[in-house]
Formats: sequence, C-alpha cells, structure tokens
Amino acid sequence: MDDLTGKKCVPCEGGVPPLNSEQVAEYRKQTPDWAVEEDGKSISREFLFKNFKEALAFVNKVGELAEAEGHHPDIAVHDYKYVSITLSTHAIGGLSENDFILAAKIDRVR
Repeated sequence: MDDLTGKKCVPCEGGVPPLNSEQVAEYRKQTPDWAVEEDGKSISREFLFKNFKEALAFVNKVGELAEAEGHHPDIAVHDYKYVSITLSTHAIGGLSENDFILAAKIDRVR
C-alpha cells in the first residue's frame, strides 16, 4: 500500500460503498493510533497538550490541513488541553480512504 501521506483526498459525493473491515484493517497499519469506532463508521483519536494555547494551535493547523484536503473532521477541545478528532465520510455513511489519508497527515502535524 502506498504511503497515505503522499496521497490527496478526493471528493466523495456518495455512490461508492464504505470500506469493509479488511480494507479498514489494512489502512490502520499506517494509522495505528486511531481507533475504529464500534459501529465501524468512523475513526477517532485524542491528543493531549501542555495547555489550551498548544491545543488551539494544533486545532488551527488541523483546520488548515482539512481545508487543503477538502475533507473535514469533527474536532472537539475539552478539559482545556485535550483535542478529540473523529473522521468519517458522511456522503457514504462510513469510512473511505480519505479518512485514513487525513488521519495520517494529522499524525504528522503534531
């Protein structure tokens, strides 16, 4: 499998099936810190920072990356220094390669 960080997210308008469990397992090899949610429709990861300022700076970097990729995660800052990110491809109701591409790129932002 090609390095996910070398790929670009492609627009998904639906009409394609979400990744199956075997495909998800293969992509997870490049994003091992991301957890697949119980329903198999999203992946998530929590990041811990020293303070709110660092957490917010990270969120802003992820936002810029998401805009550049055209694929947008759900992001939450909580307890002032934790950032939770969830990725899913809403147009297909599950996971696509885009979710893993963005996850791999977010891992490099840190």
